[in-house]
Amino acid sequence: MVDVGDKAVTQRTAVAEGYIEMQPATLDMILKGEHKKGDVLAVARLAGIMASKKTSDLIPLCHPLPITHVAVEFGAEAELSRIRCQALVKTCGQTGVEMEALTAVQVALLTIYDMCKGVDRGMTLQTVRLVEKDGGKSGHWRRG
Repeated sequence: MVDVGDKAVTQRTAVAEGYIEMQPATLDMILKGEHKKGDVLAVARLAGIMASKKTSDLIPLCHPLPITHVAVEFGAEAELSRIRCQALVKTCGQTGVEMEALTAVQVALLTIYDMCKGVDRGMTLQTVRLVEKDGGKSGHWRRG
């Protein structure tokens, strides 16, 4: 595990995104709230938030961090028959929260898959990536 003890404590943020592509009927069912298991996006939001807080338990050598804020949001892209997930994670610490944001997105999308696999096994998780990070020695970075 990398020693971050000499690093300055700074405000750190990270934004990650990803997509899950599905059949149009599956997307419609989710958006109308008609899934027999309940509100798919609400459950996925909670799963993403919980996952961000457990990242160090999942990723070897990842530092446990005192997360100060997590937001997981979804947006439907009907023309592409997919849902976009975006996670924003913040902390005040000595190392960044990129892994926490990426984990939140991945688990939120996996939760959508899990809840809907009975009606659409062909769903595809796509393009999970870091969009932006800020804080620390390297400062601000944004995907071009």
